[in-house]
Amino acid sequence: EVQLVESGGGLVQAGGSLRLSCVASGFIFDRYVIAWFRQAPGKEREGVGCIINLDGWAIYADSVKGRFTISKDSTKTTAYLQMNDLKPEDTATYYCAADFRSCVDYTKGLPMDFWGKGVLVTVSS
Repeated sequence: EVQLVESGGGLVQAGGSLRLSCVASGFIFDRYVIAWFRQAPGKEREGVGCIINLDGWAIYADSVKGRFTISKDSTKTTAYLQMNDLKPEDTATYYCAADFRSCVDYTKGLPMDFWGKGVLVTVSS
């Protein structure tokens, strides 16, 4: 059974940091890219970033560039989203997703292969 399980969310003050984790199972981790998305209340889901597992190359949304970093640990089949200098507008439910081989579907807004259930991040002002 394929599973992506996010954790690490919570309440943080503006300017603070959080690290989200996404533990993957049920598929060959290194053959899939991991992307992070978020959805704020009343808004559409948006891509945060995407990392290619094999070489660590990642792309980010302009809104988080320089503040958020995606990484992965293949030995733990886990991806991370390090979020620094958080702002109230970062408040959202964050989802990790996996797609076979490349971030193309992420960049084109196409469906990813697997999704986690999400974790809530709330940033207070």
